[in-house]
This record gives sequence, C-alpha cells and structure tokens, in this order.
Amino acid sequence: MTIRENIYPVMDLITPSHILVSVFDKSGLDELIAEIRAINPDVIFYSTGGTGKKIIELLGTHASRNYMSVETFTGAPEMEGGLVKTLHPKIHAGLLAERGNSAHEEYLFKTLAGMSGSPGVYFDIFVGNLYPFSSVISQKDVSAETARINIDIGGPAMTMAAAKNWHSIAVLTEPSQYSVFLESLRETGGEISLDMRFSLAQQAMKKVGEYRFTIGNYFSSLDYLKDVKPFLNIS
Repeated sequence: MTIRENIYPVMDLITPSHILVSVFDKSGLDELIAEIRAINPDVIFYSTGGTGKKIIELLGTHASRNYMSVETFTGAPEMEGGLVKTLHPKIHAGLLAERGNSAHEEYLFKTLAGMSGSPGVYFDIFVGNLYPFSSVISQKDVSAETARINIDIGGPAMTMAAAKNWHSIAVLTEPSQYSVFLESLRETGGEISLDMRFSLAQQAMKKVGEYRFTIGNYFSSLDYLKDVKPFLNIS
C-alpha cells in the first residue's frame, strides 16, 4: 500500500457540477437543489432509492437533464434491501480522486469507462446523513437485531472519503449546514471555497467518529446469550 501527501495544486474555488446525494433526512433539499441549479443549470445530481425519488420530484421537468441514478451511473443494480448501492469504484473514485493528478484522471475517465461503459466524474459536493442509529437504540425494548440492521455502511464510507479529500470536494452532513453553505456560494459567485470545504470536513469527521463510537459502545454492552441469540432464527 502506498500512502503519500497530495503533490498536486489544490484548487481554491470549485464550481458545483456533480453532486452526490444520499440522505435519510430529506429536509432542506428543496432549497439546496434549487439554488445549486440556479448557479449551474447544467449541474447533475446523482442518487438512488428514496433520495432519488425526492430529487426527481424537486427537479420536476428538469429531472431528465439534471438527475442520474447511481444505478445508471455505475451500471450496477442495487442489492436486495438496498445493502449495496454506492459501494462501487465509480462512486468512491469520484469522492477520493485528486484533481490535476493525471493517473487519477486516467482512472476516472478511461479505466472506469472500460469497466462500466461511461467515464467517472469528480464529485464536487457529497450531501449525506446517516441512518438514525442513536434514536433507534433509544426506543423501548429495541432488539439487537433491529439495531444491527440500522447500521449505516455506505453513508459513513462516503462521508469519510469526501472529508478526507476536502482538497477536492465539499461534504454536507446536516440540513442545518445548508443555509450557511449556500450563503458561502453566493459570496464567492457560485463557487465552493477551500476554507468552506475544510470547515465542512472537520464537522463530517467528528460526525462519523461519534456515529461509530455509538455503535461500538452499544454492541460491546450486549450479552450474546441474553440480548442477541434469542432474536435470531438459527438453522
């Protein structure tokens, strides 16, 4: 495994052109999507499942121009139960790729095109929030099995990928951030500033850390024979 610092120039301002959206809480999407589309009428939103349906509804007649499903983008259908949708090289390369890195550009635009029939993209914004694990386990008499199925896998992976690569992408993790983010776009003439991307990355890293700590804390407190085994259909 090779780990190195980014040796390529970091862009100060990025125009929002490719937006990946995967949210449990869909509040505030109407204003976010409308304002980003007003800034760039050619913007494309990528999503799947219920989030995708909401975006199509909000875009209305513009959906055919400004929306692409993750399944269409990756060429891979989702696994039953929605368990595997965004865990795909075309998604994570778009979140992690360094701008200006010729090797990453070749991977995005040539290698991925050979795999899926179309090139990848640099995602400029990832909008995501996680399954409400804390609220699920706070319910009375919740079972360990209910808690287990409410563990978000793809969401934290995409959030941390985008936060790690804040040089290239902004990551929004809460609807409460949208108004500040949009105000920042207005101040820069419709572009995402480097300082805003770093601030959002800080918040995202903290959010993922707290989320994973809560999961680990909950499951480490369980007694297998009493809290787990009775709820399983064991063959």
